[in-house]
Amino acid sequence: MRIHHVAGGLMMALALAGCQRTAPMDSVNTQPNITPLQGQPVGSVSSSQLPDPTKDTAQFPAQPTTDTAMATGTGNAAAAASALDVKKESMVGNWRVANGPSSCDMFLTLTNLGGGSRGGTRGCAGELTAMGSWEVAGKQVVLKDREGNPIARLYKTADTRFDGSTNSGQPVSLSR
Repeated sequence: MRIHHVAGGLMMALALAGCQRTAPMDSVNTQPNITPLQGQPVGSVSSSQLPDPTKDTAQFPAQPTTDTAMATGTGNAAAAASALDVKKESMVGNWRVANGPSSCDMFLTLTNLGGGSRGGTRGCAGELTAMGSWEVAGKQVVLKDREGNPIARLYKTADTRFDGSTNSGQPVSLSR
């Protein structure tokens, strides 16, 4: 028994010796060695008066035309009239997206994000790459960018299918 006690005490002393600090921390420099940047010569600076933007509009590009029906959410009246009722809870999950000639994945959650719920896409092209949220407005599903601006509107056309278009008029459909 005596040998066991001595061996145990020796093991304990070795374990505690491993925890001992071997170097004082006072000699360690924790400040980064950063050298200041040298000033660089600057060329001459000139100034002039900018033209009045309200008088000479030739320097600006033409105002883009938008589909006002899409922007106001009243687009595709036929689809809206025949659309099926949408429940937000039934939208949650993974969707396969057909966007023009390409396809990708969309994920919809019920996590609040601004004025809608969090959502996102993977492998999409065009406007849908910026999708960050979505919401149900009546019989319409509105996909929004990360700033909360609508980028597409869809209507339920079957139990597991939604059809609509992006703001640029590109057809979009969701299916499971």
